[in-house]
Amino acid sequence: MEESWVNSAERIGVDLHLELSGPGGRRAALIRALREAVRGGRLPPGTRLPPYRSLAADLGVARNTVADAYAELVAEGWLTARQGSGTRVADRAEPLRHAVRTPVVVPPRARGPRHDLRQGSPDASAFPRTAWLASYRRALQQAPHEVFGPGDPAGRRELREALTEYLARARGVRTEPDRIVICSGFAHALRLLFGQGGGGVLRGPLAVEAYGLGFHRELLGAAGVRTAPLPLDEDGARVDLLGRERGVLLTPAHQFPTGGPLHASRRAAVIDWARARGTVVLEDDYDGEFRYDRKPVGALQSLDPEHVIHLGSVSKSLSPALRLGWMVLPQRYVGDVLAAKGDREAWASVPDQLALADFIVRGAYDRHVRRMRQRYRRRRDRLVAALAAHAPRVAVTGVAAGLHVVLRLPPGTERATVEAAARRGVALDGLAGFRHPETAMETRDGLVVGYATPSDPAYGAALDALCGLLP
Repeated sequence: MEESWVNSAERIGVDLHLELSGPGGRRAALIRALREAVRGGRLPPGTRLPPYRSLAADLGVARNTVADAYAELVAEGWLTARQGSGTRVADRAEPLRHAVRTPVVVPPRARGPRHDLRQGSPDASAFPRTAWLASYRRALQQAPHEVFGPGDPAGRRELREALTEYLARARGVRTEPDRIVICSGFAHALRLLFGQGGGGVLRGPLAVEAYGLGFHRELLGAAGVRTAPLPLDEDGARVDLLGRERGVLLTPAHQFPTGGPLHASRRAAVIDWARARGTVVLEDDYDGEFRYDRKPVGALQSLDPEHVIHLGSVSKSLSPALRLGWMVLPQRYVGDVLAAKGDREAWASVPDQLALADFIVRGAYDRHVRRMRQRYRRRRDRLVAALAAHAPRVAVTGVAAGLHVVLRLPPGTERATVEAAARRGVALDGLAGFRHPETAMETRDGLVVGYATPSDPAYGAALDALCGLLP
């Protein structure tokens, strides 16, 4: 008999792969294939087999052929058949010992810290599952068929229109849908703007803040972009020291990680520099929506939409798992960025884009951000109070904003404190890990402590553990 390979899909969604071959006709071949599948362990005890009609249609055999094969295997004790339960592999049908495959050894996952106080992650338990599910369901129900075909490199227009309204209202951004390009987050935006190994939309050298995410500097370095550090003081980046760089990357709403906003005079000064040089400012709107002591500072982009690229995402406000971000571009860069994405670029999920658009338009995003702003403010206040009570010599620096604080430590104590924390199961970051390797700034000893990641029930114990480490 000619060999036949079949994937049979049962109505309840079970796939059954069978090989029909050998002498004796199709009935004998089917009995042999099912018996070997049970004996070899591919069909463990309790597995429900496809109905006669489904398996017969997939195999191209008569329904009676399947029924007879099942009946014989039931009689032999390989299968059981009960009214309303279907045909299943018998509990006593143990696979042969020699047929058991060598188990795949999966290395154990590294045990996480007892208390995670690292920066950068929101409270995963606070994700608005019910509201997001409602938006996702509406998005799928209302989506035209084209949604499930090749998409627009710019992203779904529904989301770009929703972002145009939201960013104008909440962040003061001046734009229109055709100047927004959807991406998978901030790092993806940098890859699109600077390319891989050079040849991107933008070129270096690029000025950056003396303290920032090393991952971003490494990404830029891999693209052949040299970064030049700008010193920081109480008014933010020293943009008066900008020279012949071809652009500057800033976190003006809430400098990461030191915690201060860019002073109004420096906001104006960096725009003047970009205009005079014919270059661009990259605005990482880091923590732009999470200011607790007063209204958040508006976006730098509003001062000059043609000389600022505004970059944002939902990684802090909703979840980094969604992989959704956006670039608000000067008109002259839109075409080049879309060309960099290409017609088959790995875009952000289109259903997720439509769900986020619905989430924004219906006000669920605003409600979630307000709720999380209140929660994170309470957590920050609780942290500050605990430090005042148990570690009064440790100063909290930066404005009341974002998802982390910086704690000033006595000189020469940062590394020992971070190592002691690790030994006690407390994960946190030292300030030195964010320092640009070429910075000429005076080094600062400190801890970057995130207060968003632990769940509410675990937060108190995490604070106790932190205070126990501090002088």
